[in-house]
Amino acid sequence: MKRLHIHLSVDNLEKNISFYSTLFGCEPTVKHDDYAKWMLDDPRVNFAISNRSQQLGLDHLGLQAENEQELAAIKQQLDATQAPVEAQQDAACCYARSDKYWITDPQGIAWESFHSLSEIPTFNDAKAVSDGENPFACRPAEKSTSSCCPSPTPENTDSSCCG
Repeated sequence: MKRLHIHLSVDNLEKNISFYSTLFGCEPTVKHDDYAKWMLDDPRVNFAISNRSQQLGLDHLGLQAENEQELAAIKQQLDATQAPVEAQQDAACCYARSDKYWITDPQGIAWESFHSLSEIPTFNDAKAVSDGENPFACRPAEKSTSSCCPSPTPENTDSSCCG
């Protein structure tokens, strides 16, 4: 069964962790200095917050698949919209390695569809960044409206984003 994914950019992570923990009636499933995530079953949602962006509010929405078959079915639905879809295989982001598809809705909101393969100890793949590979493996840089994932420049190559 798929899970709705919502990611918000917040200014004060601890204050927001306290607020959402009270709202959801539980502590985050994942918690880091810059990121927290609740994997809720009622409602069935993957709700994440981070303080890695200068732009506050909705960062992106998404659908989390439980397996490769669900992700393939979601990909067929994305293709049916006739909007451009960007694939990211084995992307390292938000303390997880995932296969992903990104699409932008008519309002310009980024939608991430993904299947998480494993947890990783870092927010993104630091090795890819140091090797000069795409440090924005989370969200397509050219579609980003968030300062979390701006187009790569020498000044922001240490930036990262999440899913």
